[in-house]
Amino acid sequence: MGKRVLVTGGMGFIGSNFVRHMLKVHSDMEIVNLDKLTYAGNPANLEDVKERMTFVHGDICDAELVDGLMADVDQVVHFAAETHVDRSIQDAGSFVTTDVFGTYTLLDAALRHDVDKFIHISTDEVYGEAVDHPSLETDGLFPKSPYAASKAGADRLAYSYYATFGLPVIITRCSNNYGPYQYPEKLIPLFVTNALEGKKLPVYGHGRNTRDWIHVEDHCRAVDTLLSSKGQEGEIFNVGTLEEKSVLQIAAVILDELGMDEDALTFVDDRKGHVARHAVDAGKLEKTTSWRPRQEFDPALRQTIRWYKDHPEWWKPIKNGDFREYYTRTYAAKGP
Repeated sequence: MGKRVLVTGGMGFIGSNFVRHMLKVHSDMEIVNLDKLTYAGNPANLEDVKERMTFVHGDICDAELVDGLMADVDQVVHFAAETHVDRSIQDAGSFVTTDVFGTYTLLDAALRHDVDKFIHISTDEVYGEAVDHPSLETDGLFPKSPYAASKAGADRLAYSYYATFGLPVIITRCSNNYGPYQYPEKLIPLFVTNALEGKKLPVYGHGRNTRDWIHVEDHCRAVDTLLSSKGQEGEIFNVGTLEEKSVLQIAAVILDELGMDEDALTFVDDRKGHVARHAVDAGKLEKTTSWRPRQEFDPALRQTIRWYKDHPEWWKPIKNGDFREYYTRTYAAKGP
């Protein structure tokens, strides 16, 4: 019998891709998927494999629920979080609650029930600016948004449970993901779906801020590799590709793939505390394990664009629902 793994936030973008990956690669693995089903948690993401996992609708802050689930699993992969910078600027409290207190609830239960491994999914946002080099695991943490700060708090809390109690924690800090099933508040699905709807693509500021981009499948393989690794407890691993692209470069590929021109762009007031550059050096992960990124950026991005083009039944209900109010609140007041 294979391992029984608790995946938190497994109905979200990266979490659902991870669940799908693990079910494909590990036929004997049992997945328990705990998700609160907030706006970004979507059962449609895993509709075709729902019979192959155990889904639990619940909150990671619910100590009684978490304790009961933790008693019956071997390992934990913790994706669940509030994750969007813009939303954290508008409402920081929910980020602190979910990202910090929720992580504490999971760690405490994992310690009580002696799990084999706890992988905490952090983010490169915790580093703040990557000024003169891609961020290293040894660099200081200077988060610039409430989202980034809440993830930094959770990241350090997870490490403290290793340092103080010996809980077998591994922390990953990944760069910007792209791929199928990404909620359209994020850059790539927002731009693609806006373009398909004949709407403008809202570019913050000058559009030259850069991010290191990784296909979600490469991220999932990295986490899978660490889940099965030996002797990495207490370690932090960056996950990235050094494919640094600006917002304008991303937009150019999207417009080219969809046969549109730059008239589709509109420049809006910059985001508060906007980070100019996020990038991570994943050399430690590559040297320590067999993991290497497999997806080439341009073809993988174009494949992602085509996925959204071919699956309007997935994203149109989202954009026609509560997303409308968020979009109006975030962009309408900024203006071109």
